[in-house]
Amino acid sequence: MIYLDNGATSFPKPEGVYAFMDRFFRKNGVSPGRSGYDLSIETGNIIEDARKVLTRYFNGKDPKRLIFSLNSTDALNLAISGLLSPGDHAVTTMIEHNAVLRPLYHASVYNHVDVDYIPFDGQGFVNPDDFIPRFKKNTRLVVVNHGSNVIGTLQPIREIGKLCRERGIIFLVDASQTAGKIPIDIEAMNVDVIAFTGHKSLMGPPGVGGLYVRENVVIRHSRAGGTGVDSALRHHLEEYPYRLEYGTLNTIGIAGLYAGLNWVLEQGIHKIHGHEMNLTKKLQDGLNGMDKVVTYCAHDLTDHIGILSFNIKGFEAVNTGILLDGDYDIACRTGLHCAPLVHEHLGTDKIGGTVRMGFGPFNTEAHVNAVLNAVQEIASRYAT
Repeated sequence: MIYLDNGATSFPKPEGVYAFMDRFFRKNGVSPGRSGYDLSIETGNIIEDARKVLTRYFNGKDPKRLIFSLNSTDALNLAISGLLSPGDHAVTTMIEHNAVLRPLYHASVYNHVDVDYIPFDGQGFVNPDDFIPRFKKNTRLVVVNHGSNVIGTLQPIREIGKLCRERGIIFLVDASQTAGKIPIDIEAMNVDVIAFTGHKSLMGPPGVGGLYVRENVVIRHSRAGGTGVDSALRHHLEEYPYRLEYGTLNTIGIAGLYAGLNWVLEQGIHKIHGHEMNLTKKLQDGLNGMDKVVTYCAHDLTDHIGILSFNIKGFEAVNTGILLDGDYDIACRTGLHCAPLVHEHLGTDKIGGTVRMGFGPFNTEAHVNAVLNAVQEIASRYAT
């Protein structure tokens, strides 16, 4: 199988990740740091090492403000629900994933939070200047997707963050698609809170993600439970990371994330990103040369990640995906990709979305050639 659904989950993982997780779980499959015996302490040390490595990657200052969650959706829910109050105003974009859109919609319906949505241009980018007239006296939060999971465009985070910082507005960034692909410096990018997931470009397993919360940013509790610390207290702990962590952590998932990020750093983020973009450019050139195929926001790949969406004219995306899988053993993603406003803006919501190719570090030029040959054959039979 040629796997090109890395925008959903990276696969395969590096061999070192599998080996580390297996070895870790066999030796350290106990609750981390919650008991005084040596193995529990040793297990807890791996968790804290993971916090430190991730904090350095994001250029954070305090590893205690790196909190672990189930994934970026869980992390974004923690942040959005803990930052917005009834009567607040939030600004986001039409490039967002449902991990942002749905929590904000619920906040608007149930907590009377006012939400504005910034559109993107024909190349797939939002304009920072478009945020300025949307800001109000009660604007509490701006949420922006760093890299689109549909069209692969990288948004101008630094410029948007600067506007927020000047006005004292909290800036939350969804780095689901970019953490592990792109260097992320929250200080240089003026980011207050960043959400990430482990199972995409950080090369970890599903079921682990988190937030880094900048100093002086307070996210309210939205849950409560065990922390293994100060158990006599009736209220949940105020200090990070316990403030936003509840119950026993996904210890083996965090261990896999730790191993995955270490692998990414050893390979070099620029090297991995360059490899994926070379493959994306090859696919772009091939698809744009086919009269019966349309690509979306893919004429210039500057400020992109290795994701590309297309359709065969007159042929629904789902059918293209079925044929690619059944006849050519090529796995990709079709549909709305959990980002409905992107498709409404592109007009692809009316035709079942798009076919999405997402590259990872283990894809090759031979994989791209196979895709181009397959799409050409399918288009010659079914395009209108």
